[in-house]
Amino acid sequence: MSQNFEQPRYKKFENLEFLARQVVEGFITGLHKSPFHGFSVEFAEHRIYNPGESTKHIDWRLYGRTEKLFVKKYEEETNLRCQLVIDNSSSMFFPEEGDMSKIDFALQAAASLIFLLKRQRDAVGLSIFNSELKVHTPARSNTAHSKLLFAQLENLLQPSGRALNQKSNPAKVLHEIADKIPKRSLVIVFSDMMENVSEPAEVFSALQHLKHNKHEVVLFHIYDKKKELEFDYQNRPYRFIDMETGKEMKVNPASIKVNYRKKLEEFHNQLKLKCMQYQIDFVAADIHTGFENVLLSFLLKKTKLF
Repeated sequence: MSQNFEQPRYKKFENLEFLARQVVEGFITGLHKSPFHGFSVEFAEHRIYNPGESTKHIDWRLYGRTEKLFVKKYEEETNLRCQLVIDNSSSMFFPEEGDMSKIDFALQAAASLIFLLKRQRDAVGLSIFNSELKVHTPARSNTAHSKLLFAQLENLLQPSGRALNQKSNPAKVLHEIADKIPKRSLVIVFSDMMENVSEPAEVFSALQHLKHNKHEVVLFHIYDKKKELEFDYQNRPYRFIDMETGKEMKVNPASIKVNYRKKLEEFHNQLKLKCMQYQIDFVAADIHTGFENVLLSFLLKKTKLF
């Protein structure tokens, strides 16, 4: 089960900004047809009018259509600072077959959030890590900065951006990120949290560091439900390879499936309970279910903050 980084698989992902635009515009269209239509109007150019503030920038045309007061937003306005944190360790390259790996999902989800944040005139930064913090760009809201972020994400889609046997060290890295973010921000983490199995206390200590610094935290737990959670393999011997260490195990999945699923369910429940304990938003993100849940979870979080 060696990793195959053939160029055609990643060719279709090469223009992440274009893909992000399609995802976000499709999502907005869907919101207009859903029960969330009310707050979907806030996208891009408007925010809700707060009683007592100046009426100078109220959009009266929009009021005529909706009978709700919205204020026009301008380029210099920044309501939110958001730091996207992406785990680029080797376990995120799973699965090696198919159209979507965990890192592909994380990169496209992050690209969609960058596009959405740019539309809303919010500031966004990007952090990428494996055993070390490889990329850290502070949050900004200008167009040139968003172009830079898309380029950094696209670099990770290339074979040169991925290497096997790259371990994850989220505890160390999240402490470092907490010290690097100067102002209160929304920190969104995309990770499969595989390293959390061996050091749960250290990882949640680092997440608590972010909370202690007054940041809000959302953890998108990225996983392949079919292969990792349901352990859906044929009843025959397989050779499983740990993508972060290279260790191999030959086993028939049917012989360990019941115990494996029990242990993994315990792991997921521990994640949820720990996040609840530390007041961290936990969102399970199956790579086969699309990006709407990521975008909706972000918007619902933002409405609670403002």
